[in-house]
Amino acid sequence: MSEVAARRLKFIGCEIIHREACLLAARSPCAVDLQFLRKGLHDLRTPEMLARVQAAVDETPADYEAIILGYARCNDGVVGLTARDVPLVVPRAHDCITFFFGGRRAYREYFDARPGTYYRTTGWLERDSAGAGDPDNVMTQLGLDRSHEELVARYGRENAEFIARTMGGWQVNYDNLCYLEMGVCDERAFVAAARAEARRRGWSFDHRRGDWTLLEKLFFGDWDDDFVVLQSGQRLAACNDDRVLGAG
Repeated sequence: MSEVAARRLKFIGCEIIHREACLLAARSPCAVDLQFLRKGLHDLRTPEMLARVQAAVDETPADYEAIILGYARCNDGVVGLTARDVPLVVPRAHDCITFFFGGRRAYREYFDARPGTYYRTTGWLERDSAGAGDPDNVMTQLGLDRSHEELVARYGRENAEFIARTMGGWQVNYDNLCYLEMGVCDERAFVAAARAEARRRGWSFDHRRGDWTLLEKLFFGDWDDDFVVLQSGQRLAACNDDRVLGAG
């Protein structure tokens, strides 16, 4: 039997794409080792999120061909990330919803047509509470990850109701919920949960098939202009144009 020498890649990414990443690692012609970080990193202050992702990058052994990053720009949470001994491959995307649309253009077209859209996938439904209780979580520091009863006990009923109204105000920016089905499992229960959420909030509901293009290119090593490839010592920089991210 001939010896197989597959390219060795290390994936570091948000657990939101857990199911998709596991499936792609199994299908990839590369040998991909997976490391997931908690979804709750998005709820940390930007420097803290960057520090935790950087720590995962720094701990990666030098015998990998590259680190493939399962994060987008994410409110600048990875801007400044530095490649060490291993090249770092980062998708050009504002946020991880781009992963499920297959690329920047498709996501932008949908966003422009439906700007008030809230998105769901299997990961967003399964892991949306990840990070609650983390002492570095902004909501935890403000005491706003508690139940209504806990808020009443802590702040009094009137203040608790004011907090609930104020923090619930984010919903006024949305009028549509889009569920992106990737086909990673039987997703009927996820679709039903997303549909029920839209109904509960008084939003319209859109059920769409997701697109694997961007994620497949990331895992299969086809790194074209949809990716930034950082060499040793280079830092990830924000770009205020269609590139989204670049090397600094």
